[in-house]
Amino acid sequence: MRYLFEDYTFDTERRELYRAADAVSATPQVFDLLDYLIRNRERVVSKDDLISAVWNGRIVSDAALTTRLNAARNAIGDSGERQRLIKTLPRIGFRFVGSVQEAPLRPTVAVVVGSSHEMPSRHSPPPLSIVVLPFANLSGDPTQDYFVDGITDSLTTDLSRIRGSFVIARNSAFSYKGKSIDVRQVGLELNIRYVLEGSVQRSDNRLRVNVQLVDTETANHLWAERFDKPIADLFDMQDEIVSRLANTLKTQLIEAEARRAECLPHPNSMDLYFQGIAWLNKGPTPDHLGRARAFFERALALDSKNVEALVGLGQVDAIFGGSFLCDDAAARFAAAETTLSRALSFFPDHALAHMFLGGVQICTNRAAFGIAECERALEINRNLAEAHALVGWAKIFIGRAAETEVHVQEALRLSPRDSGAYRWLHELGIAKLMLGADVEAVELLRRSLECNRNNPIVYFQLGAALVLLQKTVEASAAIQEGLTLDPKFTIRRMRRMSDHPVFRAGSKRIRDAMRTAGVPKG
Repeated sequence: MRYLFEDYTFDTERRELYRAADAVSATPQVFDLLDYLIRNRERVVSKDDLISAVWNGRIVSDAALTTRLNAARNAIGDSGERQRLIKTLPRIGFRFVGSVQEAPLRPTVAVVVGSSHEMPSRHSPPPLSIVVLPFANLSGDPTQDYFVDGITDSLTTDLSRIRGSFVIARNSAFSYKGKSIDVRQVGLELNIRYVLEGSVQRSDNRLRVNVQLVDTETANHLWAERFDKPIADLFDMQDEIVSRLANTLKTQLIEAEARRAECLPHPNSMDLYFQGIAWLNKGPTPDHLGRARAFFERALALDSKNVEALVGLGQVDAIFGGSFLCDDAAARFAAAETTLSRALSFFPDHALAHMFLGGVQICTNRAAFGIAECERALEINRNLAEAHALVGWAKIFIGRAAETEVHVQEALRLSPRDSGAYRWLHELGIAKLMLGADVEAVELLRRSLECNRNNPIVYFQLGAALVLLQKTVEASAAIQEGLTLDPKFTIRRMRRMSDHPVFRAGSKRIRDAMRTAGVPKG
């Protein structure tokens, strides 16, 4: 069996432990200790249980056991102080508390009757399972191989940061380098659902990177992207290329998993989670959020410790409150904070949970705490573009809207085609309104709607900006479109989210303009 937790792969057949693409050294006793704890993660195991299983009942001192436990923690990036994955319960025992996914072992070779060829038998591949095949160097210059391989390596590492993903390690992926491959065969050999393949071409002063995501069962191309720009510093370019691709791929993979789950007669907890996220990505209307909530609740009914579904549920409540979609925003924020805190109690280093908790704090007059949570999320996942944008959002609440643009631009640099880019453009539009730059605000709010037309509050704030520019007919049209999406919206929902005097003055300016544009007062 292969066990997947955080960015680790624990292979019991090969007795190998990997962190992303890197092998982690572990002595036989440490490996056996981890194996026993992970296999028995649903219960607390006693000292005697461990000694019996790992040392065959031999006498082992407390000091020796502690040394081995510390070595096991070190191998998986844990510590005796934090106990993020292996928890010690004083005078009771030990328990592996990390979120674990089980993946089948590499398929065994089976001989097909009547055929001279041997083919691997296929087990059901785990969700979000992918290999990044070595990118092809089309430059005609072998000295560029290091750069091309570097993109493959870094992308493998960054994709492994996606919660719940299973990414084939570098060494296995590079066994295909320079070979003509059949993606179906690769899928069978590695027991994965997706292949990412690409090429890099450098000519004169430009660099072009082409990538495509392929379904290994059907060989259908699910998504393709091209990155084309003038050559600057190669290492900076490598970071930019990888971060953009990793962010976009996350959305594409979740959409693909959601489509698969729709066809299943008996979806499991993670299948339901993927469907919930797919609805969230459509835009924050009451209908979309309600559908997402239903999937997350069904996922939790099947597995109450599905951390991803917990985070999704917290995100739904946070969006309801933060997007002015309900009359009980305070209760929504409180529910979101409770749910996200529970998720973090199961998994303290969950980047998205920290980020959404930060968003709740930003919207409940605790911007400094919210910024700290977003910065913690970025420590865990440096490519989390949304966290950069949320810091920019927080700056509006503390009277520093002029700084918002820097943070939003960083989010767009990391993920220019992100499914959440409409939110970032919206945030920047509000910052411009706060600064009195109404022409720029209108442009940004319209760009936000071009990215996603299912965000009611943007229509209302666009109407306000148009009124401020004395474009009353256009303002009225925008308000009507917003009310079509959310007929119950009233200005009363726009509760105070900050006591900062600069924010309060700017917020009043927007609300007054919304009244003039025809938004119901409530």
